[in-house]
Amino acid sequence: MDSPDLHAAPPDPAAGAGDRAGQVAALFREHNRALVAFLQARLNSRSDAQELAQEVYVRMLAMKDPDPIASPRALLFRIAANLAVDRLRMRTVRANAPVDGPEEDWFAQPIPEQHASALQQWREVRAALRELPAKTSKAFVMHVIEGRDFGAIAQTMKLSERMVRYHVSNALAHCRARIQFTETP
Repeated sequence: MDSPDLHAAPPDPAAGAGDRAGQVAALFREHNRALVAFLQARLNSRSDAQELAQEVYVRMLAMKDPDPIASPRALLFRIAANLAVDRLRMRTVRANAPVDGPEEDWFAQPIPEQHASALQQWREVRAALRELPAKTSKAFVMHVIEGRDFGAIAQTMKLSERMVRYHVSNALAHCRARIQFTETP
């Protein structure tokens, strides 16, 4: 087991983070196998155990306390136990979360007629966009369909934001007029 070295000089608190990194590296060399086995027994997953073991070392390195750790092995396993509990809780929450909404949401599903109508409108919009100049159509698609903001479109198309806004508004007006014209008997 681990027995303290009675002849070793006490750690220098002024050594700070460099000393902490050395201490964590020594903990890794001496206890990593035992730590992963400990976590694997709790989590039933070797990959989760290895992932959490890494997290333990990262947390120990990130500790801001300049004082040396009195019992580093105990702290190592305490952090690991806490992280394992958190992981198990997260698994439980995910397992109990509903995958789909309740069956009462039947009204939220599209009716075939609505789907057919939307498909027809989409065809009309595409036809209207084909009638427009390429820049106007491209700006409209990038903004309305892809969801990009005007600044990103301006950079991509090498235009000013004002010109992008102009192209998008022209395309929108054209599509509206085109769809209204086809809907009127």
